[in-house]
Amino acid sequence: MPSQIRRLSKQYLNNPAEVQVKSKTTTGANTRQRYLQVMGPHKLDALTRILEVEEFEGVIAFVRTKMATEDLADKLRSRGFQAAAINGDIPQQQRERTVEALRDGKIDILVATDVAARGLDVERVSHVVNYDIPHDTESYVHRIGRTGRAGRSGDAILFMTPREKYLLRSIEKATRQPVEQMHLPTAETVNTLRLGKFAEKITETLASEDVASFRDLISSYEEEHNVPASEIAAALAVMAQGGQPLLVKELPAAPEFQKRERSKDGFGSRGPTRTLTEGNATYRIAVGRRQRVMPGSIVGAIANEGGISSAQIGGIDIRADHSLVELPADLSSDQLKALSRTRIGGELIHLELDNGRKPSGDRGSYQGGSRGGDRGGYSGGGDRGGNFKGNGGFKREFRKNDGERSSADRGGRSFSDRNERGVGSDAARKPRTEGGFKPRNKW
Repeated sequence: MPSQIRRLSKQYLNNPAEVQVKSKTTTGANTRQRYLQVMGPHKLDALTRILEVEEFEGVIAFVRTKMATEDLADKLRSRGFQAAAINGDIPQQQRERTVEALRDGKIDILVATDVAARGLDVERVSHVVNYDIPHDTESYVHRIGRTGRAGRSGDAILFMTPREKYLLRSIEKATRQPVEQMHLPTAETVNTLRLGKFAEKITETLASEDVASFRDLISSYEEEHNVPASEIAAALAVMAQGGQPLLVKELPAAPEFQKRERSKDGFGSRGPTRTLTEGNATYRIAVGRRQRVMPGSIVGAIANEGGISSAQIGGIDIRADHSLVELPADLSSDQLKALSRTRIGGELIHLELDNGRKPSGDRGSYQGGSRGGDRGGYSGGGDRGGNFKGNGGFKREFRKNDGERSSADRGGRSFSDRNERGVGSDAARKPRTEGGFKPRNKW
């Protein structure tokens, strides 16, 4: 209860009774909630890997726009999944047929918007994927409510970029449940599963299909072209893939030393620790709070000079004399060269991979009590008529008799000299001219 309402109730109500209701979670306890931090360009690859590794029956993938439903469904179908899309532009009868196909097992993945999937209840839905994170917690609660119904268990997976971290905190606060972090399945794990499934298809085909006619065709081709049967089989496997690669490649990865937890910058000050996004690495630029740099300036400079879209720029951590920026781990040498010569507010940013070192003194960093070093800066001392406190600004130490400073301090008259000359007494100073203003020479 807000304190203002509680105060009014005590003031105006006679002997009020207070009833407390224990708060419960707004989502089912049997729904496992996880999130994956991934940038937009890698979302499709991440979803593909998760679908290949996770055991699921039916999946609903939520996106924000109607166009995104058709786009994602087409891309999933091209990768071999049975997927369909529903949105507000699809007629009601067609939507019902699509949902019925999901219920009957004719399709496995349904790509939907919040409005189209409202009230949807399909028993075989085991996973809900928030491909696009919702902007309000109510939509999130509605989305993950499509799984784990009637006592069944379910999984809810959330895709999130570093800039959407605040939405995750709002979701955890609204649902009163923590959302655990998951990691992207490795390429080795996915490739092992793919090779196993490919071998199973060969075994099933040999056991169930009549391959005699094809065997004769392969034998004749082998004799005519003098090509080994293994090469012919490999060519047929490529044809069977339909132009899609059988094995996946690892996403660009950050250096190993960046994957360790680090919570201090070069000055030993504690800064926020960020979980690295899949496919990104942390870079250091030589501008920070002392240069009064803003996140928008960093995004604009890097996007314009490096040819990188703003969607590829991850978390930005502005510190005292430098900043940490998440960028794609596979930046080309030309991009690195262009960004190293980029300026923000007239200062070269010297972009480089962050290795956790202390800032070097020859870049104008602040060391102990001096600044600038060989740049002609000043050292904290008494050159300015007072002590300089190195931790933030000028602070002058006042002495006990500081009200009477000597003329040597400021090069002027002392207060006692002024009193002797009649300041504040009857011997006031005379005006420069008697009778008022005296004009200068006439033209």
